[in-house]
Amino acid sequence: MNENKVSSILFACVHNAARSVAAKALAQYYASSQVSIQSGGSEPGSAVNEVVCQVLEDLGVDTTSEKPKLLTPEMVKEVDVVVTMGCGETCPIFSGKQYFDWTIEDPAGQSYEKVYDIVRDIDHRVRGLLKDLQVDIGKSLFNSNPN
Repeated sequence: MNENKVSSILFACVHNAARSVAAKALAQYYASSQVSIQSGGSEPGSAVNEVVCQVLEDLGVDTTSEKPKLLTPEMVKEVDVVVTMGCGETCPIFSGKQYFDWTIEDPAGQSYEKVYDIVRDIDHRVRGLLKDLQVDIGKSLFNSNPN
């Protein structure tokens, strides 16, 4: 996919309160300090989804510092790769960037079990993206979990 290692990834969704936060937290967990990772939303929510935070916490991923942030053109300009999740045409597009659009169900209002499945889907995609971008990652958090 990319012959050179990327140095930065931006995950974007509408509210930056669930999907993009989960993707950012998981990517930071796996990539450690190898890649700079950001997230933002076209219409940021007031708080991060509590169930998403609980699922990630149960997996050992810290989200305590996460707060929804406005997605700005400057954020997009600064990164190598942009992953969108449901923000459609409201996400700025710049030439020279790699873009990926992931269709992922919105966790808002969902049960813990459903959010767990959504986070597992995000985890699978994040790990695949990092591998494709030649980022060294360890074992999946989900290998040792029953679901």
